[in-house]
Amino acid sequence: MGGAERNQRKRRQAQQAAPPPVATARKAPVDGKRIAIAVAVVIAVGAIIAGFVYSDSVKNATEGESIAVVPSTLDVPVSRDGAVVTVGRDDARVTIDVYEDFLCPACRSFEEEHGDDIERAVADGDARVRYHLINLLAERSDPPGYSTDAATAALLAADAGVFPAFHKSLFAAQPDEDARGWDREQLIALGAALGTTDPAFADGVRSGALGDVVAAEYERARTTDSLLRDRGGERLFATPTVAAGGVLVDTADDAWLAKLLG
Repeated sequence: MGGAERNQRKRRQAQQAAPPPVATARKAPVDGKRIAIAVAVVIAVGAIIAGFVYSDSVKNATEGESIAVVPSTLDVPVSRDGAVVTVGRDDARVTIDVYEDFLCPACRSFEEEHGDDIERAVADGDARVRYHLINLLAERSDPPGYSTDAATAALLAADAGVFPAFHKSLFAAQPDEDARGWDREQLIALGAALGTTDPAFADGVRSGALGDVVAAEYERARTTDSLLRDRGGERLFATPTVAAGGVLVDTADDAWLAKLLG
């Protein structure tokens, strides 16, 4: 075998032993920064999805649920005139006007703090309460309209003879603002749970029969000067508003009811 042939064979053997140059070039080192970014993106997306799921569950907390019954032992005359429900005897020493919206958190706090004392005064014949049911927060539920529907249902509950317990139950189960309220069928179910059997109650709630009456009472209240308060240089109406003898009552004073009753 000549020298040239031996040299040619050695070159072929060397080429076969060497690693393929293209395959070696494509084995780039692992890019840790890219992996970290990808993981961060996945975590962020997961957090956003979880946030949406939680937010949706809070927003729709009333869906598929029932309004819990809060009983009332109050046994006094109850009557309705438009959007005003009067609870108590005509010969009571004091008449108190209370303006409330069933979606108003401050109204719920008012009822939690003073509701039992008011009920006791009414039961004892010392006070009579006129509840003005309004829809100041009609646009603050999703979908809008819960304030109107709840007020309508409570007014019809007065006609059906179950107002005190209906009123207490709605405030105890108050939905959040900007969330789903109780729908009309759920309000009807509360009436049924309280013993309402008159078809007029369900029909009236279902059709929103007193919505215009509720809206008109709110319009009257917010344009009545004696019911307005000075807030930031403006005269504004807010809920809850409590008045007696045409004069606003300062319910921030813990003794307001005792003072009224003398």
